[in-house]
Amino acid sequence: MSYVRGLKCRECGQNYPEKGVHVCETCFGPLEVQYDYAAMRGKVTRESIEAGPRNLWRYRDLLPIHGEPKSGLHSGLTPLKRARNLEKVLGVRELYIKDDAANYPTWSYKERVVSVAITKAIELGYDTVGCASTGNLANSVAAHAAEAGLRAFVMIPHDLEQGKVLGSLIFNPTMVRIQGNYDDVNRLCSEIADKYRWAIVNVNLRPFYTEGAKTFGFEIAEQMGWQLPKHTVCPTAGGTILPKIYKGYRELIDLGIVADNQPRIYSAQAAGCNPVVEAIRAGRDLIKPQKPKTIAKSIAIGNPADGFYVVQAVKESGGWGEDATDTEIVDAIKLLARTEGTWTEPAGGTTLAATIKLIESGRIPRDESICVCITGNGLKTVEVVVDQLEPPASIPPSLEAFDALMAGRESVDPAPASV
Repeated sequence: MSYVRGLKCRECGQNYPEKGVHVCETCFGPLEVQYDYAAMRGKVTRESIEAGPRNLWRYRDLLPIHGEPKSGLHSGLTPLKRARNLEKVLGVRELYIKDDAANYPTWSYKERVVSVAITKAIELGYDTVGCASTGNLANSVAAHAAEAGLRAFVMIPHDLEQGKVLGSLIFNPTMVRIQGNYDDVNRLCSEIADKYRWAIVNVNLRPFYTEGAKTFGFEIAEQMGWQLPKHTVCPTAGGTILPKIYKGYRELIDLGIVADNQPRIYSAQAAGCNPVVEAIRAGRDLIKPQKPKTIAKSIAIGNPADGFYVVQAVKESGGWGEDATDTEIVDAIKLLARTEGTWTEPAGGTTLAATIKLIESGRIPRDESICVCITGNGLKTVEVVVDQLEPPASIPPSLEAFDALMAGRESVDPAPASV
């Protein structure tokens, strides 16, 4: 059964049928999926969710599809890890890592939004999909489109990391490098969607696409035993994930599936591209566009499409925004790797670095539950750490040589470093 009731403008309230449109014709506001929550109550429960498939579609009653899922049948249900080593380092009581670096098939949170968007594209009759991407989305669209038998066109900034370029090309989409930054790519994709009538997942399918991000929050709640963390820190790029995690929390609360502990949500951005954090600090709803300059390319969006709604969610929840320099981002990547065995890309480094600052400033108390959102895998962005790690020693194949190496190391570091 589907509880979807169409689309509605978030600004003027105008209703629209389900189709490939994302902007209100009356006021140019963004459109959002509407559900019949009254019909859900008593039917969408912990038990009904737990009886679902072992993938993100266990939450299908809260997602905008009518038929059977066509994509993402192996996506979602990524690890939620109690980060006990990191708790000791940071001096906090309860810290979790929600790790979408392990999200199949292309190792990022984008599997969630793309699974929903590809399924909806097929429902709406599209045979060609595409995206404007800083890397992870291109990977996901290319992979899911290949599996679904759809044509795929992925548009990326010209200076994207090689790992993310290859991570799309292997699935044989048509890839186009655009000579500009992400905002230039996104503007072009809006024109392409209008002219070619393709399903550009984060443009004309955006109302459906963004709903997939709620599953990140649903999983956190379920994996914590149907409780919400008091504090959730999310990276912010175009602004999709943070408001939707918060919306997912509110849906679970309103349906009586979890208790309302007044969860707070926080925006994390790189200092070299922080338009949302800057607006939060200034007490403004207006987002002032920026020119990105940071190693965190996957979140380097200077004019985020949903930035306004990030600010609103943060303010409503009582959260805050924090940024991190490139040096702090790399340090956080290395800290997470050596304490918890998780290698994240710069977006995750940004989120952890921002979390550390929020804890040290007292905005996040040390004695309350904290969840750090890791959205992508470090294997895609080796460039950011390749010069930051000590190269391995090279010795002849003899025990004497190894003994000499150990003697030298022990004179510098006589005991294993504690976490």
